Amino acid sequence: MYENDGGLLSPRDAYRLMLKDYPDVMDIGQMCEALGVSTKTGYKLLKDRKIEYLKIGRAYRIPKAHILRYLKITCSTFAE
Repeated sequence: MYENDGGLLSPRDAYRLMLKDYPDVMDIGQMCEALGVSTKTGYKLLKDRKIEYLKIGRAYRIPKAHILRYLKITCSTFAE
């Protein structure tokens, strides 16, 4: 659980709050900024299919829901 001004947040709500200022579909730069990783690491996450994405032409588009799913899986892996 995470704390905020109003009390405790579930991990799900904390992740949603963390990404609230980002669009529903992000480009690679926005995803990397949100996750706090380098562009190289961001591309590796996509290449390794750790985060699902859409490729439109040469551009990668990553739905926020897929990033939230990645964060949930990563968090539960570290909790074990």
